[in-house]
Amino acid sequence: MREPTPVRTLDSRRKIPGAAVARLPVYLQILNGLKAESVEQLSSDQLAALAGVNAAKVRKDLSYLGSYGTRGVGYDVTYLIYQIKRELGLLHEWKVVVVGAGNLGNALANYNGFSSRGFPVVGIVDTDSSKVGRKIAGVAVQHLDALPGIVKEFGASIGVIATPPDAAQTAADALVAAGVRSILNFASVVLNVPDETSVRSVDLGVELQILGYYEQLSREALEAGMAPVGRRG
Repeated sequence: MREPTPVRTLDSRRKIPGAAVARLPVYLQILNGLKAESVEQLSSDQLAALAGVNAAKVRKDLSYLGSYGTRGVGYDVTYLIYQIKRELGLLHEWKVVVVGAGNLGNALANYNGFSSRGFPVVGIVDTDSSKVGRKIAGVAVQHLDALPGIVKEFGASIGVIATPPDAAQTAADALVAAGVRSILNFASVVLNVPDETSVRSVDLGVELQILGYYEQLSREALEAGMAPVGRRG
């Protein structure tokens, strides 16, 4: 296996298109599974088939990492995992604080996929005094007023909003004021945040509506005697 290349400086980094960034975690999940099965090499065609995209797109995505594979050999699985982790900032942990200790916040805080991927939940806050003091996944719920202290104490850099829509903007304002610049928003509302703040929104209702569209296409295809229509997001 080749030695990891030095971490690039901000000036030397090539900005990766958002669509390619969104595919990198998919590749990483596949590669981690292959490594667990002791697979050492794979081709772009193999990775493309597993990811549900075309091989040319895979090669283009990986070229942004500085990885071009070897003709007739393919890509080194372990090294490619390192490259993707480096690009996604996963070579160290990013501490997470959850705003909202209701059913959704509870489920998210208990989700093992956060900590196993390097995103440990270090704080949970809510404005409901009846929830303050309760422990979720070993973390005591604190009042929203404690958010700045949590961010400072643990160095939390990512905030997860799991509040009702009408409380989401207040939660976002509190996170920004506390110094959090990356937000994962599960509330079905558009947030108003500073330009330097990154927001990723997950609207489960919208995702179900999109699936409804593809389900309709599949049924229409079956009725017409054609193969069902599928799509990977």
